[in-house]
Amino acid sequence: MLRYLRLYRSFLRFSFSRAMEFRVDFFFRVVMDLMFYITQIGFFAVIYGHTRELGGWDFDQTLVFISGFFLVDALHMTLFANNLWMFPFLVNKGDLDYYLLRPVSSLFFVSLREFAANSFLNLLIAMGISAYALWSYPGATPASQVLLYLALIANGAFLYYILQMLFLIPVFWLHSARGLSDVFASFTKYAERPERIYQGYVRRVLVSLLPLCLIASRPAQILFEGPDFWTLVHITSVTALFFLVLLLFWKLAVRSYSSASS
Repeated sequence: MLRYLRLYRSFLRFSFSRAMEFRVDFFFRVVMDLMFYITQIGFFAVIYGHTRELGGWDFDQTLVFISGFFLVDALHMTLFANNLWMFPFLVNKGDLDYYLLRPVSSLFFVSLREFAANSFLNLLIAMGISAYALWSYPGATPASQVLLYLALIANGAFLYYILQMLFLIPVFWLHSARGLSDVFASFTKYAERPERIYQGYVRRVLVSLLPLCLIASRPAQILFEGPDFWTLVHITSVTALFFLVLLLFWKLAVRSYSSASS
């Protein structure tokens, strides 16, 4: 474990030094994410201009939910996004050899080598929006409940990474430019909306088979309604199960990989 922490510290040092060399890209990312935040909040503001509730939530609750999704997205962009963007190119060009030959977990190396220091400021902005949404929320929320909510948001960011990686790994067989990432991107829209607007089989799929509603919607529900033992078991079990699937899928894919030297 200490070896991985030291390795990740090296990743951080390298990423911050490189980010300062490309300042235009740094500020462009800040502006891009700010526009995303403004667009999402404006979208729900327009909806609440015509209704008092959406999926049983008022605007204050939806603001907490969407700010939670901002946190998930910012964590993903900072920790994983750059690495996952480059992953299909590594496979198709045979450059994955560099990662597979290292004396550490290849999945760890591929997923976390590049820390997006130019997205770190956006993470701070997302934290500020979330803090404001929680502070202005009129409902009574004990500190322990807020901490549980934040832990579930962190879990949501991890689950988001797992799902995207599962859609990228087929590049080992498809050899496409982006794997199935465009398909995943279209599905993520479901995670940006409150769970209770979905009904029937669609809702069941989104909390189990393609658990996008566990990323930000269920954590917000627990914050508003209080902890529920079986909901917590469901979230942690689904996350653990999907992580296990990812590990097995990764091992299968690596065995199918045709390296540059083959």
